[in-house]
Amino acid sequence: MMPLTMVRTGEAQVIRKIGGNEETKRFLENLGFVTGAVVTVVSTISGNMIVNVKDSRIAVNQDMAKKIMV
Repeated sequence: MMPLTMVRTGEAQVIRKIGGNEETKRFLENLGFVTGAVVTVVSTISGNMIVNVKDSRIAVNQDMAKKIMV
């Protein structure tokens, strides 16, 4: 397992675990970041990422990306 920040652009990975407190987990789950979902990194700029998850493009900052384990 590794954090989403370690995934290269264009790679598709399966989400294994969501870390952080309950509020953070709920926020990410509402965006579609759930265990078993496929996430693809579209681009990375200064640690911030744009990812495809469940047919949506979502921008996440580096702190949030570190809590998403793939």
